[in-house]
Amino acid sequence: MTKAKKPHLDVYAATDPGLTGKINEDRFLITSFKPEPMGKSQSTLMVLCDGVGGHRAGDVAAEMGVSLITQKILGGDARQPIQAIETAVVETNDAIYQASTAEKDRRGMGTTLALAWVIETRLYTANLGDTRIYLWRKDYLVQLTTDHTWVQEALDAGLISEKTTNAHHANAHVIRRYLGSKKQPQPDFRLWFFDKEKDTDALKNQGLRLKPGDILLLCSDGLTDLVADEEIQGVLEATPIESAPEKLIEMANQRAGHDNITVICAEVSGKQVGLQKKKGFRRFTIGCLSFLVFLSLLATGIFFGLRWRNQNLGLEDTPQPEITFTLPGVSTTRAETRMSTVTQSPTSTQEIQTPRPSLTPWPTNTP
Repeated sequence: MTKAKKPHLDVYAATDPGLTGKINEDRFLITSFKPEPMGKSQSTLMVLCDGVGGHRAGDVAAEMGVSLITQKILGGDARQPIQAIETAVVETNDAIYQASTAEKDRRGMGTTLALAWVIETRLYTANLGDTRIYLWRKDYLVQLTTDHTWVQEALDAGLISEKTTNAHHANAHVIRRYLGSKKQPQPDFRLWFFDKEKDTDALKNQGLRLKPGDILLLCSDGLTDLVADEEIQGVLEATPIESAPEKLIEMANQRAGHDNITVICAEVSGKQVGLQKKKGFRRFTIGCLSFLVFLSLLATGIFFGLRWRNQNLGLEDTPQPEITFTLPGVSTTRAETRMSTVTQSPTSTQEIQTPRPSLTPWPTNTP
């Protein structure tokens, strides 16, 4: 795959360690490239990892996560994005686990994962842990991913209520899936968008077509623990996208900033969506207009060319012969006449005109 000069989305990101003095264990990587088997298609890959393990080298796991995932997807087949993502996740998990067993200080290290891959206008996602992906579209914010935490599983099972699902719950940060585990994790390809979907329906949403003005937001739990979804939506609606990541981080830090905070915002530009189709339509229109102009010029040239020829050869002043057709019992005369000017005096003329034929509009093929 070939690296692109710039993303085909408008992407802005920021990260902050928070206010507790912790090292920043969040890592993110944004890569734009052109998948070689897919011609001129453009794609942007966004990977966000939040290291877990603290002193157990969570930052190392997160760094390995973003770099290896990106590297392996770049080496995969973009025509099979789900398979490419799954292979990258499995191989990266094994690499992090092996690294964690090689050194004592790294034992138990791991990382969450949020991955958004946009190929042209199609969205493909995968996640592990509580790092989230949101989509904002026309005043509506939806969480596309599902948290893999003890709290979320208890909520889905009906063991606890939504009132108790907050950052202060004793098991709020107990992660159930992550990169670096001995047992290979299953990447979650459920992509929630419409209400009241079943698990099987969410799987079908992979490849969701994005629209101009859509904003993807990837963030670590340092944001979502302290800033509600409604507040995130308010920032996206009222703040220019280039300022949104910093604004959201500032809000989290104003509320104690107890964890690392990372935010990635990617907006689908109207100029980029369907660019190839728009170029093709524009070229088609210009081609049609150019062809019509050519025909018009050609017809004009033929008209004046014939007129010049007739004038120079004296054909307009030459009497036309009378042609007689004789059939049994019938005598028919056809006189071929041209439009001519008969001079009566040096100052007056009399035109003998034949009726002009009615004009038929030029057929058009409007797209």
